[in-house]
Amino acid sequence: MAQVSSEPAIDADFGAVLNERLLRAGSPENASRAEIERLAERSGARYHVDPALIEAIVANESGFDSRAISPAGAQGLMQLMPATANALGIADAYDPAENIRGGARYLRGLLDRFGRVDLAVAAYNAGPNAITRYGGIPPFPETQAYVRAVLAEYQRRMQLGNLPTNGGSQLSGSIDP
Repeated sequence: MAQVSSEPAIDADFGAVLNERLLRAGSPENASRAEIERLAERSGARYHVDPALIEAIVANESGFDSRAISPAGAQGLMQLMPATANALGIADAYDPAENIRGGARYLRGLLDRFGRVDLAVAAYNAGPNAITRYGGIPPFPETQAYVRAVLAEYQRRMQLGNLPTNGGSQLSGSIDP
């Protein structure tokens, strides 16, 4: 059944090409790093999120494994929980294009809500309610280590000098890593 989508044609075309390639392979296959970087660039541009931040989250969440599933049930590259994926309109959380698009959209919402990259990253890991409850990064060792790891990877990726990462994850310069 075809679904009407408000996604730009370029995203839909890229996702369709990637899906066709994965289906032809006959088994679930990881997207290449180059494909993931292109998806991060497209979704980053769409949602005004630095592709380097998207890639840093992918690196820490799934290790670039589009088939990853966590013990808690999070799925795909950006480890979306099924309820979150559903709320974001993601039909297949293992589809790299859908997963990154959904994760970038979710991350944009967290950046807007909390106004700081470190708090948005903490909320991505522990949930937004934990940030509100503790008035900042919660005292969970796992979340604190996650924030440090994502921010370190984000800084490393920003220093690579890639054009898409030079703008940062801010719309008006107010959000800094």
